[in-house]
Amino acid sequence: MAKRTTYRPQKRLTFIDIIKGNFLNRDEIKIHYRYFLLLFVLMMAMIYSNHLVNKKIEIVNALKEETEEYKSRNAYAQSKLIKVKMESELGKEVARDSLMTLESHPHKLLIKLDSTDAKTK
Repeated sequence: MAKRTTYRPQKRLTFIDIIKGNFLNRDEIKIHYRYFLLLFVLMMAMIYSNHLVNKKIEIVNALKEETEEYKSRNAYAQSKLIKVKMESELGKEVARDSLMTLESHPHKLLIKLDSTDAKTK
């Protein structure tokens, strides 16, 4: 015997039914549950992969900041090394010329000109 399906008019689908999830209990939707399950699994996979990508981006940004810090430290260390090399080379030159460092530093002389003398000249 063939199975008879009788057509029952269903009430019209409203926005509130969609929000509440009542549309999932309708007869037309029950036939397509596998497709809805597939869509749900695909959406979850998409959300999870996006979450993983965001984590990777955060890690990459942290590593970029760290490399910038190491680059600046390297530049600072190289500049200090160049200064030390220059000082040692200068010390060798001074020792070769048998020059000695000063015991007392020279005094700086300041000469102030009188404002009336400056105008007459």
